[in-house]
Order: sequence, then structure tokens, then C-alpha cells
Amino acid sequence: MSGAPDVYATARRGLATRLAGPLAVRARRRRYETFSRALGLSPGDRVLDVGCGAGGLPALGASQEVVGLDLRAQPSYAGELVVGDARAMPFADGEFDVAYCNSLIEHVDPVDRPLVAAEIRRVARRWFVQTPNLWFPIEPHVLLPGYQLLPERAQRRLAPLGAAGDYERIRLLDRAELQRLFPEAAILRERVGPLTKSLMAIGPSDAVDAS
Repeated sequence: MSGAPDVYATARRGLATRLAGPLAVRARRRRYETFSRALGLSPGDRVLDVGCGAGGLPALGASQEVVGLDLRAQPSYAGELVVGDARAMPFADGEFDVAYCNSLIEHVDPVDRPLVAAEIRRVARRWFVQTPNLWFPIEPHVLLPGYQLLPERAQRRLAPLGAAGDYERIRLLDRAELQRLFPEAAILRERVGPLTKSLMAIGPSDAVDAS
């Protein structure tokens, strides 16, 4: 498998990012293995990489036909890229066998999340949606403990101390919200010891392997 990109490559460099970077890379590799197994990927599947960013699935070694969707042009993306909005995807119903959405939904305004969820379920027959867990003690974007539970005013004050440096309005999800967005899904947990670090909605539940 190709090396997963460092998700903290553009973050403020420091002890937190030096420790978190390798852990995040390993987590993405394991997540890709879970994605491949649970959705029963086959070489002929056509896969939509929702909110792909610069690396996405091609950087993880995906061998299927992959189409990336992102709000911005991503010149380094190795697959076909479509610039578009996940709230209104420029694709036909059922155009893809599988949709993959990694660490995107928490960046979407809560009011718009049902639109994104509905579009993922519309354009793909099977889907995998991952998001950091609200109740994990370290917020993964700024790498500060408990940051995600603070009011916005406090977050704005603390953001310059975190890995990101600048404030971005991110609202993490818990299991209940993810299940409401994807009612036909099985919810898998990605753990660090006894703690749930991330949540993964895979579905529809009768078309995937949630074991």
C-alpha cells in the first residue's frame, strides 16, 4: 500500500504534531483496510472519494477507478478530480458502486449535514463515512484536550495555541448524530485502547460486512 500522507503536514510544527502525525498515518491505513473489507471492494468498483483533498484514496493505494470530489482544485490529486459541492453533487443517482468520505462531515455546518448525507446515499450503492468522535478527549484538528466541548468564544481564543494555528468552525459528531444522518448504516468504532477515537458509518447495513 502506498504511504498515507501526513495529515498534519500544513499544521504548526511542534511536539504534538510530531507525535500525532505518525499515529494519524497508521490510523488512515487501518481505516482503509476496514473500508476495503467491510464494503467488499472489488477491482471493478467505481469509487467516489468525497472531500478528497490533496491525497485521498489514491494516496492510500486504491486500485479501483476513483473519482475525487472537492470544493477546490487539488493539483496533486492522483485520480480524476471533479470540483463540486458535496451538498449538491454533479452525479447521477447510483453512478458509483461505493462512496468514501473521510473526516469531512465534521467540517460541514450542522444544518447542511443532512444534505451531504442524502447526496452520498443517492449517488452510491454502498458508502463509508468516517468522522472523529466528539467524546474522544483530544480534539484531532487542534490537538488540544477538551477543545471540542468549549463554546465558540473560548475556541477562538485557544485556537492559536493549537496545531492548526487559526480558528476553523468545526463541530464534531457523536454516534447518535451519525446514526441519524445514515439511518440504514451500521456504526463501527475506531478505538485507541478503551476509547473510541473515530466513528464509521457503513451501509446500507444489509450490503456490508459490519463484523
